[in-house]
Amino acid sequence: MKKLFTLLFLLTFSVSAFAQKSGLSLNLQKDQVYKQTTTSSSTIVQDINGQKLNMVMTMNGTMSYRVKAVNANGFNMEASFDNLSMAMQLPQGAVEFSSEKNDPNDVFSRILGSMKNKPFRLVMSKSGKVTEIQDIDALWGTAINQFSELSEAEKAQIQEQIMKSYGEAAMKGSIESATAIYPEKLVNKGDKWTVSTKLEAGMAADLTTDFQYAENNADHALIKGNATIATANKDAYIETNGMPMKYNMAGSQVSEIKVDKKTGWILEATINQNMKGDAHIKDNPQVPGGLTIPMTVATEMTISGK
Repeated sequence: MKKLFTLLFLLTFSVSAFAQKSGLSLNLQKDQVYKQTTTSSSTIVQDINGQKLNMVMTMNGTMSYRVKAVNANGFNMEASFDNLSMAMQLPQGAVEFSSEKNDPNDVFSRILGSMKNKPFRLVMSKSGKVTEIQDIDALWGTAINQFSELSEAEKAQIQEQIMKSYGEAAMKGSIESATAIYPEKLVNKGDKWTVSTKLEAGMAADLTTDFQYAENNADHALIKGNATIATANKDAYIETNGMPMKYNMAGSQVSEIKVDKKTGWILEATINQNMKGDAHIKDNPQVPGGLTIPMTVATEMTISGK
């Protein structure tokens, strides 16, 4: 009898321990639409020849993700912008652009408005990785080229700026930084795992995050993340406003993410990122001899999927 009781106890304990394992992952349904609203505010401080230059950049946007097909590897989706806006507080004044503006003289806002509800394709794995993204560069090109009042040089400059934040490479990293949060295996509360993401918004950077399954509540799970972030290629120059520039930046990121336990979709999240380093402008006719600019970037981001 004692042996039977011990066997039953061990069996019960084993089943209980296994039940605690959670398949934290995306579990989206075909034909459903999932929303994600993101607000980010970045404070950028640059030291140019001993003079401090402060800039605050705020970006807001809501995206819709419609699941077209579900398979063993993940989800085929159509994504689109519901709205987009960006604002900059500069020493010389403030500028603001929004897809919701109705100002015939504000060409950039009109370009943002023309991108509303224009679907592009992406494939997302159950762990939240974007494995494929298509069509968005062509959509931006069409949106910009329709404005005949712009010169070809102006169109090229606008497209260059937009690609840094909303082109295919930039969007892949931007979406993944919010969705690629899941482990590749079952986990218990308290377990940790690591996810690596490549960012391409303005400069190429590697984001490596140690996540932890922090809380298991009735309707949501809480995931916490601590990350390191650093320039991917410190020697690579990119064209910025017609000048070759390279970055050497590094820092950290802290995140708290509540996810729906049924779908895995983010309910709400806060992400705080701090980076420090410098930007170096290569010797060129505009800046003879080149210039090194020490800088810091502090970003606060909130995400809502409700």
